[in-house]
Amino acid sequence: MSQASISFPVLGAWSIDPPNSFVLFGHTFYWYGVIIAFGFLLAVAYCMRRSGEFGIKQDDLLDNLLCAVPMAIIGARAYYVIFYGHYDSFWDMCKIWEGGLAIYGGVIAAVVTVLVVCRVKKMNALALLDLTAFGFLIGQSVGRWGNFMNREAYGRETDVFCRMGLTLDGATVYVHPTFLYESLWNLLGFAGLHILSKKTARKFDGEYFLLYLAWYGLGRFWIEGLRADSLYIGDSGVRVSQLVAGCTCVASLVILAVTLRRKRAHKDLPGANEEK
Repeated sequence: MSQASISFPVLGAWSIDPPNSFVLFGHTFYWYGVIIAFGFLLAVAYCMRRSGEFGIKQDDLLDNLLCAVPMAIIGARAYYVIFYGHYDSFWDMCKIWEGGLAIYGGVIAAVVTVLVVCRVKKMNALALLDLTAFGFLIGQSVGRWGNFMNREAYGRETDVFCRMGLTLDGATVYVHPTFLYESLWNLLGFAGLHILSKKTARKFDGEYFLLYLAWYGLGRFWIEGLRADSLYIGDSGVRVSQLVAGCTCVASLVILAVTLRRKRAHKDLPGANEEK
């Protein structure tokens, strides 16, 4: 389907054949990579602008990015390779340019790297993760349009009003545009978190990151169930990203609820608000 024409019946007879790549100064650039890079730069610009509100120096943010970004790419590839598993050699596993990245692997690797770097530099890791929650939502929302250019990450066949048509050799298949669902879900999550952060102060470090995990996990759990190209745990029929999404959503909500309850209980203690 990589060369299929794309259409959306809800938009009428409109259709498009987006190119996978373009040539500039004699070099071939792939739209998938360009879009991912644009989403990353947009996320960095936003986080740099708001870093002071979270007590994070811009230089410290950049130091973490320099370590976390390459590890995120390695993690995203490793996650895909582990659960895809159909490779003939180690070199084939390394061919990242042929596709095969999993966002959860990237998020996990990035978070672990941030925790390590913050520990070494004696930084507030939870405050930094709160800030990067915005970046994750921006990057994931924009990055999903790279899947649109590649005609990938779409869902199973459907007749819903917002279905996407893929036409190849005169035959059209209508599928769930799951890349679009996830892009819009992340955009909505970013808007909500941005408004919340402007209206109220954080109740504790790590609050926004937990909200991100819960929000993304909830959406991904639903959307993954519609996907036609999921990674599975062996022959179990269990979609690995759906399992991870469900677990992180529930765990984040539980931690969030318990922490907020403890905060309120502490606040209600006699003398808790008295000046020391």
